[in-house]
Amino acid sequence: MQEFSFHCPTEIVFGRGVEERTAELLRKYGAHRVFIVYGGGSVIKSGLLARVERVITAAGLAFSVRGGVRPNPRLSFAREAVREAMDFEADFLLAVGGGSVIDTAKAIAHGTANPETDLWDFWSGKKELKKSLPVGVILTLPAAGSETSDSSVLTNEETGEKSGLPSPFNRPAFAILNPELAFSLSSPQLAAGIADIVMHTLERYMTHTEGNEFTDLLAEALLQNVAKYAPIVLAHHKNYEAMSEIMWCGTISHCGLTGLGRDKDFSVHKLGHALSARYDTNHGESLTALWGAWARAVYEDRPERFARFAEKVWGVDAGSAEERARAGIRKTEEFFRSLKLPISLGELPTGILEHRALEALADNVTADGKKSVGTFHPVDRALALKIYTAANH
Repeated sequence: MQEFSFHCPTEIVFGRGVEERTAELLRKYGAHRVFIVYGGGSVIKSGLLARVERVITAAGLAFSVRGGVRPNPRLSFAREAVREAMDFEADFLLAVGGGSVIDTAKAIAHGTANPETDLWDFWSGKKELKKSLPVGVILTLPAAGSETSDSSVLTNEETGEKSGLPSPFNRPAFAILNPELAFSLSSPQLAAGIADIVMHTLERYMTHTEGNEFTDLLAEALLQNVAKYAPIVLAHHKNYEAMSEIMWCGTISHCGLTGLGRDKDFSVHKLGHALSARYDTNHGESLTALWGAWARAVYEDRPERFARFAEKVWGVDAGSAEERARAGIRKTEEFFRSLKLPISLGELPTGILEHRALEALADNVTADGKKSVGTFHPVDRALALKIYTAANH
């Protein structure tokens, strides 16, 4: 086990109707002027936004509302919202939605607290983030885990880059989790969210680090639980027990617990980000379309690790380590397929890509071959192209 430092300060408030405590939590964390961010019209249609506005108004807090966040959140939107939040003199950001809304709220918080710095300078590493405004979350989509994570992802439409910013300032002050708020999600939304939960865990699980048994057990239990409840919640969206399990797994999957004591890999996320930046691909679908090709390209580095995953999560206990590893990869793809998720690029809306498009994706991931991504098996340009090519069917 490697050395680590872990601090997840987000207060979790879980259960039916807990969004009624929004004003109480805002006051607890020092809010006076709240800038509310949401995505499409679902929070309006459901009445959630109106309920939130009601409790905030009753508490005597000032607020301003900005909707329109899209999946694969845009830098341009965040920049515009920063100007609005500054004009409003916001001192707190409240995200009402899923991962894209939460990541955008984090970006707005950073930009509002640092008006002298362009947002992308933080994401590109040109400037170090040293202060921000607090963020609260009312979660409506179990998926990205951004409600507790130290990460925020933005897409720069000008440069065609999608990048994550790791920072302790990305940890929300509080997160309100009411599983009932996810009942109205469509099956494709739920399935893609479940894929993200699985991948946030797998990207931490595949490692060369030895002697990290408890963290391994946490990750394996989470994956087992998702595999158990995913088909239930997709068949019965209003099953409170199943939605509760999926929502809680999503929150834990990206808070850091399932990767303590080892490096994160996240090479599949990087490969998927290039797809999303170029083609606006659904995030969860980009991951499932690429994971099998990545796994087959690298599993021989440590087949016993993949074999353990196959045994603990999918019950594969026969054959050599290599055979069990390959069986585990197949079982994972079968699970994705059972959720009606793509397991190849050809199953995405873009369809099978031309070779020059694959080369452009490999260039994007590796900065034209100047860097590698990931830690389990660092992915350089040649390997990125090999993975994209293997998935291109």
